[in-house]
Amino acid sequence: MRDHAADAKVFKAFCDVNRLQILELLRSGEKCSCVLLEDLHISQSTLSYHMKILCDSGIVVGRVEGKWTHYGISDEGSQYAKELLQLLTEKNTCTQNSCAC
Repeated sequence: MRDHAADAKVFKAFCDVNRLQILELLRSGEKCSCVLLEDLHISQSTLSYHMKILCDSGIVVGRVEGKWTHYGISDEGSQYAKELLQLLTEKNTCTQNSCAC
């Protein structure tokens, strides 16, 4: 059985304008949180909130270097998100649970 709670975290990562902007910035490579703050014009606490959601989804990973965290898109998380979307939107040809009405 699927872990729908984990799957929901992936979709939650994509359903906010700030998080989509963060992902767009990370497409070109790893970024320090100071760069993200500068580019997005948001507060540190707002960035932390969004990065927690992105990291919890597995799509983004962070590594601490000094007092800053550097974030990047996870290859594994990205692949999981792609496969999940395909799985959930693919038509199931199995008629085992089809309605008889």
